[in-house]
Amino acid sequence: MDQLIIFAGNHPVLSAAWAAIVVLIIVTTIRIQMSPIKQISTQELTFLVNREEGVVVDIRTEKEFKASRIIDSKNLVKEKVSNNDFATLENYKDKPIIVVCTAGITASPVANQLLKAGFTKVSLLKGGMNSWVNAGLPLVKK
Repeated sequence: MDQLIIFAGNHPVLSAAWAAIVVLIIVTTIRIQMSPIKQISTQELTFLVNREEGVVVDIRTEKEFKASRIIDSKNLVKEKVSNNDFATLENYKDKPIIVVCTAGITASPVANQLLKAGFTKVSLLKGGMNSWVNAGLPLVKK
């Protein structure tokens, strides 16, 4: 413990950066746990679709969507998201909605918009389409 105090005294900038990173990790972990939008695995996505009639909403570009997609998924282009135009999903307000992007990074803002628009059960596919493909799960290809 004495060595840690000596190190922190000799390297205040490095110690402050380390402490900031630890705090950010803790805050991010708590925010993810407290969020109404859950990150789900490929297996959980399959269960939601098969058991609770969940709907997969793919937010990738139309070109990527047409090249390969999860079976029965719906494409929601950026123009509709930016205009809060979720008319194509109105029939699914009380069903589980799983938002899918390429890597699981850009889906969060869309999921938040869906939640604000009144969709009650919104989730994200952890790892996006990359995790679906890496798991060797079926795709529709045109």
